[in-house]
Amino acid sequence: MRLMEYVYAVLLLHAAKKEISEENVRKVLEAAGIAVDDVRLKALVAAVKEINIDEVIKSATVAPAVAPAVVAAGPAPAQQAAQAPAEEKKEEEEKKEGVSEEQLAEGLAALFG
Repeated sequence: MRLMEYVYAVLLLHAAKKEISEENVRKVLEAAGIAVDDVRLKALVAAVKEINIDEVIKSATVAPAVAPAVVAAGPAPAQQAAQAPAEEKKEEEEKKEGVSEEQLAEGLAALFG
C-alpha cells in the first residue's frame, strides 16, 4: 500500500472545500479503484485534523523560491575566480543536457503551486 494516494485524496477534498472525513476519503480512493486500508485511513484523517493544510501548502510552495535567492547571492569574489572555468564547463554540460536546474525548479513549482 502506498500512502501518497491517501494524501492526494485529502488534498483533492481540501481543494474542493469538502469535509476531510474517513467516509469522504474512502469514496475518493474507491472511485480511483484503490483498495482502502482502514487503519491507514483512520490514522491519516486523525493526523490531518491536527494540520492546517493551507499553511502546509503555502510553506511547500515557498521553498523552491528560496533556493534561487541563495544561489543569486553567489560565492565570495576570491572564490569566483577559481570557479570560473568550472562554471563554464557546467554551463556547457547543461546546454548538452537540454534541461537546466532552473527549468526543473520551475516545473516543480508549477506542479505544487
